[in-house]
Amino acid sequence: MQKRRFGKTNLDLSVFSLGTMRCLASPQTTRNTIEKAFSSGINHLETAQGYGKSESYIGQALQDLAIPREEIHLTTKLAPTLDPQEMRLQIDRSLARLQVDYIDCLAIHGINTWEHLKLITNSNGCLTSIHTAISQGKIRHLGFSTHGSLDLILAAIETNLFEFINLHYYYFWQHNQKAIALAAEKDLGIFIISPADKGGKLYTPPEKLQELCSPYTPLELNYRFLLRDKRINTLSLGAATPEELITPLQASDGDYLLAEEEQAVFNRLEQQLETSLSTELCRQCHQCLPCPETINISEILRLRNLTIAYDMEDYGKYRYGMLENAGHWFPG
Repeated sequence: MQKRRFGKTNLDLSVFSLGTMRCLASPQTTRNTIEKAFSSGINHLETAQGYGKSESYIGQALQDLAIPREEIHLTTKLAPTLDPQEMRLQIDRSLARLQVDYIDCLAIHGINTWEHLKLITNSNGCLTSIHTAISQGKIRHLGFSTHGSLDLILAAIETNLFEFINLHYYYFWQHNQKAIALAAEKDLGIFIISPADKGGKLYTPPEKLQELCSPYTPLELNYRFLLRDKRINTLSLGAATPEELITPLQASDGDYLLAEEEQAVFNRLEQQLETSLSTELCRQCHQCLPCPETINISEILRLRNLTIAYDMEDYGKYRYGMLENAGHWFPG
């Protein structure tokens, strides 16, 4: 599998990373999925303390598989806090569960609001504990994950506190283009999270979208759209079983320049969007926000775009159902 330099961390990460939120049916499932991923060339595992028993399952799997520590890179994510002692405890708990002496990449999990950013930049906050852990060799690189607004993401990057970023960006949602550009300018590692699921539930695409993307699959085209951008270093694969790794990994060694036929499909998708919505097409300028009633107008109109143009109603209902139910992870 091809590898790319993960920004200023200087880690060489496989272009696909195994996100472990879903492979938690049992320790054995986790072990089998990690074994398949590693044998396929994936050298980066991503987890979080908020992912149930994920850290513990990964730690035991790595021991059982006897994967040399230097051949696997680990990212875990910890919630922001103003309490340095709490952050110290969180770091030590992650190390114990993962059964390792150091974590390659620690991400502050969910800088989604301006209050979260203040927690991190506060001089008496958790950064003191993180910097101590870095000096002790427990943590090697610091980054952050985010579901926040573009302005917030740009502000977090501009702090120059971080070496990498985990964020959303897909063919069907390109609003974070400026964040990709600024992160690349700052030489941050760029890790795209959930391209199959949050990117459009592309593992179960509607028939209309499949026809428009033919002879490719929608998921394959989304991976190609992302990996043809050399600024992007790695994509998350949230496989629940070893079998779910097979199809995505077929795109792992391709020539990432788009072929004429692939570009023609993207042109067809754009034309379908414009033709089917005409003057009702929302171009996601976000000038409708903030809404005094806290309605996420632009996101609702984006889901309407996708439903009318591509029959992505199932995805639209999935995301719409998260409004008012996912808090700061999906506000509105």
